[in-house]
Formats: sequence, C-alpha cells, structure tokens
Amino acid sequence: MVKRKNAVLKLRAQGARNGIETLTVGAVGLLFIMLVNLLRPDEISIFEIFLVSLCLAAIFVGFLKTQEPFYSLVITEKELTYQHKYGCWCVKQENLNYSGIPKVEQELEQLELNAVGIKLNDTDEFLLQLGPRIAGKLLIEQRHLFMQVIQKHCKNGNCPSEWSVEDNHYTSVNGRSFNGLIAMFANRMRHLRQLTGYDLLLPASVLDRSIWDFSHSLNAWRNNPVVFIESQLESKTPENRR
Repeated sequence: MVKRKNAVLKLRAQGARNGIETLTVGAVGLLFIMLVNLLRPDEISIFEIFLVSLCLAAIFVGFLKTQEPFYSLVITEKELTYQHKYGCWCVKQENLNYSGIPKVEQELEQLELNAVGIKLNDTDEFLLQLGPRIAGKLLIEQRHLFMQVIQKHCKNGNCPSEWSVEDNHYTSVNGRSFNGLIAMFANRMRHLRQLTGYDLLLPASVLDRSIWDFSHSLNAWRNNPVVFIESQLESKTPENRR
C-alpha cells in the first residue's frame, strides 16, 4: 500500500445527504400543483392539500439538510474533527482513550444510546479548543441523550439538581478554571463520564455508518491512524476521494 502524503479521510453524515434533491423535488411538486390549480376552475381538493403539505415538508427538510456542513467528520493522522454548522471540535489521536456505545439500564433491560461515546485522556486539552457557540448548541441538541442516561438514577423522580442544570463554573482535576458555556459543557462531560464512562457523544445522525462500525473504526484509528486512513481511502471509489 502506497502512503498518501497528508492523507485526510472526510466522512459525510447519512442524514445530510440528498438535501438539494429533496428541496428540488418539493419545489417542483409545489410549482406543478399550483399551475394545475391556476389552469382549472375547480376548487382545490383535500388530496391536493395533502400533496402541498408533503411538498412544503420536503422543501423544509431539504433546506435544513443544505445548511449542514458537507462533511460532518474529518479524520487525519493526528486528529478527529467534528464539523457542526455552529463550529467544530477536535480530538487529537493521542488524547483518545477509547470509544464505545454508552449503555443505560431501564428496568431489567440494558439499552444502548443511539450514539458513539468517546473517552478522553485529557479533558482540559479538549476544553481549551472548544468554542462557546458550539458548546451551547451541543448542550441543547444532546440533552435528550443525557436525559436517557440519568433515567436509571431518577426512577422516583428525584434527580440531583446538578444533573438537570449544568453549573457555569468548573474546575478541572488539574486545577484549571472554566466559566460560562465551556464550564457548563465541562460539567455535562463530568456527569456523563460518571454515569457512562464516556466524555463525549457523537449522535448516529452525524455518522456515515452504524454506531457500532464507527466505534470500531475510531478504536482502529487510535491504534494505527496511518493504516486505518489508508485502508478507508482505498475502499472508497475514485470519485469519493479527496
């Protein structure tokens, strides 16, 4: 296998694909229905109203898809970058301890979260490069996943207050202080590690494959980033290589 200089693996989320196509189909369908109704004297039927609703929904969904970054994850030999429309965060290869699927207990069952968990070696290193804008957005977007995690500790409805409302002050084990949204995100990370063993979550919606496959891929990247990236690039078709 010939090594590519500065090889980069770019992954596109399954949920972000076909945005332009969805928007176009919805717009064309809506235009067609409007033209049909303009050219005939009859009143619009319930079925046509239903079709208009579908077209509007397709336009809305397609628009949302086009607002997402084209690539949600970029992996190099040195770091993993998660790209969000509100910013990005990075995890260096040597800072990744391991990845897996967070599990929660519900009654007699053990359920897996629909996300990949990441455990870090040094949380301070991660927090120092995290922007407040993306931190605040992820606190909101991933709250439903965090609430699933704490359900097993709140069966009687009494949850510790610090779990439901993140403090805006945080001091790491190394004595470094954080404030504001970064501190709130750091406290969420601390609670998540306490309950699941992981610091970060990558929801299935931002991945290009199943959560189990991606977790395995991250561990393979941690163990040997060069071999992993080259093997992934070799498996891609020529038109998908960058």
